[in-house]
Amino acid sequence: MVWWDRKNKATERPASAPKRSVPEGLFQKCTACQAVLDTSRVVEALRCCPACGAHFAMPTEERIQLVLDPGSFQEEDAALEPVDALGFRDTRGYGERLRLAQEAVGVSDAFRSGLGTIAGQPAMVGFFVFEFMGGSMGSVVGEKVTRLFERAEERRLPAVIFSASGGARMQEGILSLMQMAKTTAALARLRRAGLPYVSVLLHPTTGGVAASFAMLGDVILAEPGALIGFAGPRVIEQTIRQKLPEGFQRSEFLLEHGMIDAIVPRAELRQRLAQVLGLLCGGVP
Repeated sequence: MVWWDRKNKATERPASAPKRSVPEGLFQKCTACQAVLDTSRVVEALRCCPACGAHFAMPTEERIQLVLDPGSFQEEDAALEPVDALGFRDTRGYGERLRLAQEAVGVSDAFRSGLGTIAGQPAMVGFFVFEFMGGSMGSVVGEKVTRLFERAEERRLPAVIFSASGGARMQEGILSLMQMAKTTAALARLRRAGLPYVSVLLHPTTGGVAASFAMLGDVILAEPGALIGFAGPRVIEQTIRQKLPEGFQRSEFLLEHGMIDAIVPRAELRQRLAQVLGLLCGGVP
């Protein structure tokens, strides 16, 4: 067994030698095709899998840069902040959760809105910030969505909202559920004024957001593979005690059943929005 000892000693790592490690975040695994991907290539591909095209989460700031003309976004209501009106507490107080989210994400709440242009067409645009408490809709998010529709009416501009949300924010109770009616009423006034609203559904769009303005667009677009619905599929299965169809509540399923108008890959989204707005705004004075 001398040969074994000699080989072992030759390949043995010296005690003082530093361990090699792969920097965190250098690679990631595709949840669809299981390919191991270079993260830098994923970023270059607009946060999509270069192998199969699966769409991953995209930070809100990157999405703003993707769909709007450079430098055109004029954010409004950025200083509006939610408050803990109910004194809600679970494992942490709601006020503490808000503070931690604001520090981590760098915005005051889960929705950013303002005036921007898409291929030269002015519009009132809004973006859910899923990084902020799952894009949940509380009183401030509902107020900002309502103001977006009201300003679109005042300025005679189309409205475009990119939704990615877990639904109404449970820490605000009935105050968050009220936002469903409030935002829908503002949208109804925009529609009576003859102005278009384009809804873009991202992964995921669920709960009270899906059950209100997100599914009420004159044109509804969605990214590939997005989960869209009210209750999640596991909750539905447990409630009705039946197995759901394959791909249930995904954007492809909704398109097949007439719930949305088109599925648009991320790389084509800006061009498609420009086309849609051009058609819808042709008769707007």
